Amino acid sequence: MRLAIRVRPGAAREGVGGVYGEGAVVVKVNARAVDGRATEAALRAVADAFGVRRADVRLVSGATSRDKAVEITGNDEELTQRAAALRMA
Repeated sequence: MRLAIRVRPGAAREGVGGVYGEGAVVVKVNARAVDGRATEAALRAVADAFGVRRADVRLVSGATSRDKAVEITGNDEELTQRAAALRMA
């Protein structure tokens, strides 16, 4: 499944949930946007939130942007349910 995310680097608390703009899931990370640290932290947070391994989350676009597209490998039905729940959080 593909998912649009909006990364908020330097957040006081890490978490995944909520919606930004036209449906992007908000991912808050402590890491600063330096040398790809925030992107890597965001991918780990997405993997944790969806209950998959980090290797199952792949960055599709937006390496240097706050707006990113990721692809998550797994059971599509479960992933869709988790995405809906995260958007409501």
